[in-house]
Amino acid sequence: MKIITRFAPSPTGYLHIGNIRTALYSWLFAKKNKGQFILRIENTDFKRSKKIFIKNIINTLKWLNIDWDKGPFLQSERMVRYNNIINIMLNEGKAYKCFCSKEELEQNKQKQILNKEKIKYNGKCRNKKLKNNIQLPYTVRLRVPKKNTCATFIDTIRGQIIVDNNELDDFIIRRSDGIPTYNFCVVIDDWDMKITHVIRGEEHINNTPKQIHIINAIGAYIPIYTHVSIIKDKSGKKISKRDGNFNILKYKENGYLPIALLNYILRLGWSYGNKEIFSLEEMQKLFNLKNLSKSSSIFDINKLNWFNKYYLSKFSENDIIDYLKKFCTKNSININNGPKLKNLYQIFHKRCNTLKEINNLCFIFYKNPNYQNNLLIRNYLNIDTKIILEIFKKKIIHIKIWSIESINNIFKKILLKLNISYKKAAMTLRLAITGIKNTPPINYIIYLMGREKIIYHINNAINFI
Repeated sequence: MKIITRFAPSPTGYLHIGNIRTALYSWLFAKKNKGQFILRIENTDFKRSKKIFIKNIINTLKWLNIDWDKGPFLQSERMVRYNNIINIMLNEGKAYKCFCSKEELEQNKQKQILNKEKIKYNGKCRNKKLKNNIQLPYTVRLRVPKKNTCATFIDTIRGQIIVDNNELDDFIIRRSDGIPTYNFCVVIDDWDMKITHVIRGEEHINNTPKQIHIINAIGAYIPIYTHVSIIKDKSGKKISKRDGNFNILKYKENGYLPIALLNYILRLGWSYGNKEIFSLEEMQKLFNLKNLSKSSSIFDINKLNWFNKYYLSKFSENDIIDYLKKFCTKNSININNGPKLKNLYQIFHKRCNTLKEINNLCFIFYKNPNYQNNLLIRNYLNIDTKIILEIFKKKIIHIKIWSIESINNIFKKILLKLNISYKKAAMTLRLAITGIKNTPPINYIIYLMGREKIIYHINNAINFI
């Protein structure tokens, strides 16, 4: 049997960590078994589906180097196929038209709530004989078998799952607006595309019994299901695609590397002993379904930073310098107006978690700090700390040999003269010179930035005060 998997996101929000984990697992499983990986866009929710989200899906997968063998297929282009099958099911009695109004269905629902009954359709139209000329709006419902039957499927993580048919009603497969429902379209797509393994989030477990009944009604085969555990944020809340903080392309903007992100996501629910670092080739070779966990995972930005820092450390000096040259060109930074990029590399290549952190550090050597609208700067750059700047400026003017050691000596003299902590002196100078709180050691920055530019920044800070 040729393994065929799919990634089938709905374009109603940006792809997040959970979506990409599903895509990654499906892609790796297909690659490991020399199968096919299909990209399908489930965009039948016409009100919420947007082209910008389709673009986000494609761009995200490309950035992460997750390639697909077929697609992307759009469900919106398959309406004729869906409706042809529904019409056949109507003719065969496997589905039926339901003319119950929304008001009538709501009344039935409230009655069931009052009687503490399970809320489901009461089957009013199930065996109704219809006149050919009836023109009322209608939905189409699946005729779910009622006698001694169950929806049964195998989940590779949870084992056999059995749902009694009495737990289900005759659910809608086509709405009154003529649009087939999600559960119906998914089944037809998987059937037509010969999907053998469905890997998706555990929130879809409740959809699976309905899909099993549709599969049985059309005479299709039941794929092998793997419902992976959910991913939560630190507060314990399930990650949502409508939370922009987890938009995958935001990680690209913030300087994360694709391989670092994939390594981290791979480990959110899957393990291979104590191994943490995997190349793409190792992922494809070692990934399997049996090592997936039932337990939910917690997204930890610190762990992602650890992975990213590891991969950044593998970049050569030339790689980082070439990257910084491109970054400076893109941001109109004159690299001749500051230290050599090679010298910058020496002080921050082992301390930054992301490319964005490297970029921010690069900025401070070539751009003037912005003191406005910054509460931290106002706390440090004030009349009380002005004397620190004035003394430091006066002393560096007279340094004969510009070195780290001579800069350190000035710091010692200021601390003794003013009887203040190193932290206060260093933070005052750091904010005056760079405008930001977190930087490499301030003595290294002062050394690399040079006497002339340091005096220029200190004068600006004094004027600001």
